[in-house]
Amino acid sequence: MRPNPSTAVAGMLLALAALAAPALAQNKPADTGKKLYCWDNARGERTCSDTLPPEAVNSARQEFNARSGLRGAEVQRALTAEERADAELAAAQAQVDAAAAETRRRTEQAMLSTYGSEDALRRVFNERAAIVDNNIKTAIYNVGSLREALATQLSVAGDRELAGQKVADKQAGDIRQRHTELLAQLRLQAAFEQQRKALDVEIAETLARYRELKGIAAPADAAGAPASPPG
Repeated sequence: MRPNPSTAVAGMLLALAALAAPALAQNKPADTGKKLYCWDNARGERTCSDTLPPEAVNSARQEFNARSGLRGAEVQRALTAEERADAELAAAQAQVDAAAAETRRRTEQAMLSTYGSEDALRRVFNERAAIVDNNIKTAIYNVGSLREALATQLSVAGDRELAGQKVADKQAGDIRQRHTELLAQLRLQAAFEQQRKALDVEIAETLARYRELKGIAAPADAAGAPASPPG
């Protein structure tokens, strides 16, 4: 009796499947999901486990493949709030520094293309210098006026005390108020004078950079002191 062709084909397919099964099993990737964690505990002791306890989540650790033993990753410890703030500040400062460098580059390009001489560049600072100089003059005038008025009030109060009379509360209050105003004006005067010094430095540095970019030598009087604030 001749074999049934359909039965013969089915038998061949079953035989091929049986031969392919071991090969497929060998090519199947191993389960790599299981990890082994190693970290230092609070006492500095090395600890390893296939589970990561909550207290170790923020600790520096190494992760290994539990099946192969190969190291898969190294995780740094979580930053503290202060460290995060410092890192954010450093990143912000780096951004500001980069922006400042770019601004300076553009400013220098504009300076070269816009100003044909040092005098033209100096005129840019004239308005700022005039404002600061006027503030200094006003503060000096106010200090002088307040000092003179305070001296007069103190003299009158002194005469009353020498005459055996009591200094009135209102008069004493006026003296204290005038003294407070005088101190405030003195602080303003000092601040304005400091602004003028800073502006002089800025002008000198800008002119020096301009000469450097232009490739020109400084004039003979460039080393002279900048104009001082009005007295």
